[in-house]
Amino acid sequence: MTLSRRRLLYLLSLAPGLALRGDQRGKNLMVRSANPEDFEMPLSGFDTWLTPAEDFFVRTHIYKPKVALSDWRLRVDGLVERELTLDMAHIEKLPRVEQVAVLECAGNGRSFYEPGVTGMQWRYGAVGNARWTGVRLADVLKPAGLKPGAAHVLFNGADVPMGKVPDFVRSVPLEKALHPDTLLAFHLNGAPLPSSHGFPLRLVPPGWAGDSWVKWVTNITLLDKEYDGFFMKTAYRRPVHTVAPGTAVDPSAMVPVTAIKPKSVIATPLAGERLAAGPVTIRGAAWAGESPVARVDVSTDSGRTWRPAKLGADRARYAWRLWEATWTPPAEGSYVLMAKTTDEKGDTQPFLQDWNPSGYLWNVVPAVRVEVGGGPPGLPPQPAAAEVPPFPDKVKQNCIGCHGQDMIAGQHLTRPQWEREVDKMTRWGAPVTPEDRSELVDSLFRTLGPK
Repeated sequence: MTLSRRRLLYLLSLAPGLALRGDQRGKNLMVRSANPEDFEMPLSGFDTWLTPAEDFFVRTHIYKPKVALSDWRLRVDGLVERELTLDMAHIEKLPRVEQVAVLECAGNGRSFYEPGVTGMQWRYGAVGNARWTGVRLADVLKPAGLKPGAAHVLFNGADVPMGKVPDFVRSVPLEKALHPDTLLAFHLNGAPLPSSHGFPLRLVPPGWAGDSWVKWVTNITLLDKEYDGFFMKTAYRRPVHTVAPGTAVDPSAMVPVTAIKPKSVIATPLAGERLAAGPVTIRGAAWAGESPVARVDVSTDSGRTWRPAKLGADRARYAWRLWEATWTPPAEGSYVLMAKTTDEKGDTQPFLQDWNPSGYLWNVVPAVRVEVGGGPPGLPPQPAAAEVPPFPDKVKQNCIGCHGQDMIAGQHLTRPQWEREVDKMTRWGAPVTPEDRSELVDSLFRTLGPK
């Protein structure tokens, strides 16, 4: 698809304050954080079934490691009969398998939650669909022999945390680990994994959110229970029961995020676009979790009536489906276009999201307002992207180091939220003294309070 300059500027305006990155990752990726790397795919990425590696979103908690394949080894230990140390040559001798599967960050859509929540302020594009090639995790574990009591599998990668930041370590239940569709992948779309996507080996538990897709895997440990580190017991958890928006929920009252949910995106036409009279093609992509997409329904009258969209021919159990629907507006006016995905189990998208304190698994039915007639077709003039405000010295001294100011600027938090973030970062090694805490929180709230 060729983007006009005007359309490209519009797509950029969806992420105020962000810039395109013109390097090997593709010129269309939007930078949420330069380092650690967090890059978002624009809406134009939903026009293709397989997302090219250079246009695939990137989520990184810790600085990207440099891994030399000649030095890299995979260690398997814990509740096993025989500990293993494998190089890539050993792994590549195992039966090779492929999965076309959606990888979606658990926080994709976080910016749409109200009230707002902390974390990377993704909109639509922290997701991609790719062909993953590797070996079954079960085939790697089989020679080790599992001891009785093994119930969870822990994964660690070559990335090393900064300061006192917890290591990004995740575990998955043994049932998911041994599922024949769960892979240790070394190729993305037929080529070796790029370093940003976990070279030389990453976990692929299809149907689950990206927090479980551990990158740069170096250690696999069999455990008798779920791992109790920060990224299992505190982060990537959701409430067991629905809670009122803004409610603080203790991690012990939540469970780990696992499978993603049915979801759809309208890629074209764009919100605010003025259309000429006559037939209009509405296009997008739809995906679900461990159950395949069964149907996509489209509404052109604010949800009053629905009709099925045409699904693309390319399909796989864990992949997204491209879809389209032709619509002829009955008259000039303002219309709201909507799309709703249903999976083969009958699960579908909600019209309102159940709130959770970390903004995970957003999958509300998308709504795009367009205008028909009444003026020349095209997009309205877009406001200039908001500039990042100059940071006070206290913020620069205490906050810029582990991550850049682009990550901080993406947050627009209440004062209590900034207090909790400052306290967390202090525990993780930020040089904040008790005397400086109040001034620092004041600076952040004044500069980057709620929108």
